Amino acid sequence: MKQLVALLSLVIISGTVSAQNSQEHKKSVEEWHQKRIDNLKEEDGWLNLEGLFWLHQGVNTFGSDASSDCYYNNPNFPTYLGDFILKGDSVVWVNQIEKGALVNKTAYSKGKTVTVFKWDGTNEQAAVFNFNRFKWVVIKREDKIGIRFRNLDATTLTGFKGIERFPVDAKWKIKAVLEKPQENFLMITNVLGQTTAQKKAGTLKFEVEGKPYSLDVIDEGGVRYFITFADATSGKTTYGAGRFIEVTKADADGITVIDFNLAYNPPCAFTAFATCPLPPAQNRLSIAITAGEKNYGHH
Repeated sequence: MKQLVALLSLVIISGTVSAQNSQEHKKSVEEWHQKRIDNLKEEDGWLNLEGLFWLHQGVNTFGSDASSDCYYNNPNFPTYLGDFILKGDSVVWVNQIEKGALVNKTAYSKGKTVTVFKWDGTNEQAAVFNFNRFKWVVIKREDKIGIRFRNLDATTLTGFKGIERFPVDAKWKIKAVLEKPQENFLMITNVLGQTTAQKKAGTLKFEVEGKPYSLDVIDEGGVRYFITFADATSGKTTYGAGRFIEVTKADADGITVIDFNLAYNPPCAFTAFATCPLPPAQNRLSIAITAGEKNYGHH
């Protein structure tokens, strides 16, 4: 009897969801995907980015004049809006127009200076700028400090038609077992070439058609693991630099589920103005994961 129970447990761990639940599963994936689309379209989503300006130490001029250090080519934007002064890890804004520019919803007169960023270990205190339908904020990526710029009427947003996906298939909802990490960190490199240590939750072990595979996972807090991975579809039907997926944290027995139908494109698939993490070598799967989002546009 004990052997039978053990065998049934193994089947549950390595198997996929039953066909009788496929319709409910499909509905839940569709609902998740709609929320995903809604988030992309939000004011702070990824579809309206039109600039990423890295600052150098000292004065950085900002405007639509081609000589600007932070040059934004748009006839509806002032030729000289102001200056970002970078000193160490702090940024001061100097307003250079009479009216229209807001910092945290407050208007400042021409020549007025205000500290808009001072590194304290997070980006949470960075000021939010607005000018008409444009919005921007200071960001920090390791040793780089820059301006992430949005046009709330960007054609990449207004012309967005959705993301092509593979058909939802319950076979890609796979039980997995978490193997505790031997090291507590996972080295991740981003598109800027910067490599940082992320908290490693462990390695998820799973099977597809009887063959074993694994993915190293990052623990960002909360109730889910974060995974960046590539597979045999990457650079073909899916985004070349890989995709992301989030997985519910393992239970007390180390068991969770990877639903590859929820695999999604990183921000860099939609815009050149994002700084996405890349999959580590061990997360580049030899199998083709024909589930989740396909490539978007020409990125």
